[in-house]
Amino acid sequence: MDILLTFLKVILVGGGICTVAQILINYTKLTAGKILVIFLIAGLILQSFGVYQYLVDFGGSGATVPISGFGYLLAKGAMEGAKESLFMAITGGITSAGAGIASVIVFGYIFAVIFKAKSKKN
Repeated sequence: MDILLTFLKVILVGGGICTVAQILINYTKLTAGKILVIFLIAGLILQSFGVYQYLVDFGGSGATVPISGFGYLLAKGAMEGAKESLFMAITGGITSAGAGIASVIVFGYIFAVIFKAKSKKN
C-alpha cells in the first residue's frame, strides 16, 4: 500500500508540472523552446529559495524528471559547491548534473548515427 501512495505522489507532481506546460502550449503563443527555458529557470529559482526541495521530497521523480528538475539539480550543485569555494560554486551545478549531461551526449550521438534526420515540411 505504501508503494501505491508513492506512485500517486509521483503522478500527481509530475502530472501537475506537465499540465502547467500543456496549458502554456495551448493558451499562449510561447514556443516549446521558450517553455523549456521558463521551466528550467523556474526550477533553478525555486531551488535557490529552497522551495523546490519540498516538491522533490514529496513527489520524488515526479519533480526531478521534468526539465524543472534539471534547474533544481544545477542550483543544488552550485549551492553545495559554494560551501567549498567560489570556483566550485561556478562548476558545482555541472558537476552534479554530469551523469545526465554525459548520457544525453552519448545517446544523442548513437541515435544520430542510427537514424537519418528529416526536415519538417510545413
